[in-house]
Amino acid sequence: MDHKEEHLKSSDFITDVVIGMSDGLTVPFALAAGLSGAVDSNAIIITAGIAEIVAGSIAMGLGGFLAGKTEQEHYESELKKEYAEVETIPEKEKQEVKDVFAGYGLNEETQTLIADEMSKDKEKWVDFMMKYELGLEKPHPKRARNSAANIGISYIIGGLIPLSAYFFTSSPSQGLLFSAILTLLSLFIFGYLKSKVTGQPPIKGALKVTFIGFVAAIAAFTVAKFFGSIF
Repeated sequence: MDHKEEHLKSSDFITDVVIGMSDGLTVPFALAAGLSGAVDSNAIIITAGIAEIVAGSIAMGLGGFLAGKTEQEHYESELKKEYAEVETIPEKEKQEVKDVFAGYGLNEETQTLIADEMSKDKEKWVDFMMKYELGLEKPHPKRARNSAANIGISYIIGGLIPLSAYFFTSSPSQGLLFSAILTLLSLFIFGYLKSKVTGQPPIKGALKVTFIGFVAAIAAFTVAKFFGSIF
């Protein structure tokens, strides 16, 4: 019987989408909900919402870019150190290879054989040490740029969902109602798909994501109402 293994390979892309979409859905929704309790004009909410989406997508994208650059620079720094170590202290590096395989229960003779064979190819030796000693995978050369684009675009898409309700309603109260329905439904679907893809219980994940968005909106709305009554 054939056995087909299914594993998640595009984890970086999914991580970026999760970060951008979750924040894009919750932050503009919370902002619009808060403003709905303080102003009586959809135009103000739309203007503020668009400004927030633009600023938020740039900030989130920049954060993703800097995180990607930091990851790449860290990898390159550690790579140089490993190359230097296999040149200057090869026996110590061989012992570290043996320690890795000792952890898998291989005997001393096998450990030595593997370490000696691996040391004949410095590139593969260093690559092994990076992965199994330091736990570092080589980042994609365009990781920083891709991360910025993925997060920024996901944030914009997520942010436009709650804001769209205010384009087609005549008052903030109506806009808030439809925005809440759209956003909570989107959060549920997004949470379900995210959990499904990552191998988590989909219904539990969907409810968790939806609850977070709901709490954020209620908090923003309550704060805006409170300060609106004072000023």
